[in-house]
Amino acid sequence: MDFRLSEEHEALRESVRDFAREAVAPVIAEHYERHTFPYEIVRQMGKMGLFGLPFPEEHGGMGGDYFALCLALEELARVDSSVAITLEAAVSLGAMPIFRFGTAEQKARWLPKLLSGEALAGFGLTEPGTGSDAGGTQTRAVLDGDEWVINGSKAFITNSGTDITALVTVTAVTGTNPDGSKELSTIIVPSGTPGFTVAPGYSKVGWNASDTHELTFDDCRVPAGNLLGERGRGFAQFLRILDEGRIAIAALAVGLAQGCVDESLKYAKERQAFGQPIGNYQAIQFKIADMELKAHTARLAYHDAAARMLAGEPFKRQAAIAKLHASTVAVDNAREATQIHGGYGFMNEYPVARFWRDSKILEIGEGTSEVQRMIIARDLGL
Repeated sequence: MDFRLSEEHEALRESVRDFAREAVAPVIAEHYERHTFPYEIVRQMGKMGLFGLPFPEEHGGMGGDYFALCLALEELARVDSSVAITLEAAVSLGAMPIFRFGTAEQKARWLPKLLSGEALAGFGLTEPGTGSDAGGTQTRAVLDGDEWVINGSKAFITNSGTDITALVTVTAVTGTNPDGSKELSTIIVPSGTPGFTVAPGYSKVGWNASDTHELTFDDCRVPAGNLLGERGRGFAQFLRILDEGRIAIAALAVGLAQGCVDESLKYAKERQAFGQPIGNYQAIQFKIADMELKAHTARLAYHDAAARMLAGEPFKRQAAIAKLHASTVAVDNAREATQIHGGYGFMNEYPVARFWRDSKILEIGEGTSEVQRMIIARDLGL
């Protein structure tokens, strides 16, 4: 068992780390405070090939793997989570459904732009009244001739309203199964389609430089050929996407947790109290040691889940463990980093204030901590 990275993965990590420090860190605070989307950073990530990391070259990707994406997310989140979640959602939630389940025509139409970062896609699953209970979807799509007519709404959808958003994939009830349950399918809705409305961006606690909107569909018509994957398989398809996405979110959470260690180390060496750096005091040393311990173990958890996924082995439980543990660690480390910084930790000019605001959503998005515990327990046979 070797936990060391390959030369290729290590080179990617270093490249993204340099980019995050040199291109993201100097400008992201202003975007965060102004609640503006960092288009210039997205363009640079596109040129680096980050949006195409886990996709084959034949579709315009970089020919890498999902673990490479996770490494990039960790390094980005070490500096800023808004940028990291933009990449995570664009790849694992935006492009991946089309790559996994799309027809040859759908892949040829959408993937080149999505994998280059020229365009973004949203993942329309959550609704105002159905979060953890995704099977309770209320949005409906009726086949009228050669068109789907969609009515309903979606909530908290990332990358859904930017100037470069090309589409959203939407789960909708398309009928009734023989056992009386809802038939759920997935449909591609291009941006600008009549009847598809993007509400103004939310006023959020964190992730303020990322794009998040509520979406409504009012007799929104798209071609029947916009069905993504098999009719009636929409729920199963999205569960597969979410299992993978949880590994990516775990990597992002580890990045935030490690960023808290980075900033706390720096501050502890500079801040003077009672005639010496506060890092000389055992109380601060133990806090930072515990933070490093938590980030390290969370990293091992997502590495394990990613390795199982890439080996073609079952990974649902490991992905849930990684997401649950890493998100908890992110919240814990953000709280401790803020405490170490004292009053300055409550000031937005310090990165740890941003980390603190960004951490909580990691215990909610792409499956709450309670849902992860349900998945783990069920996989254990309970």
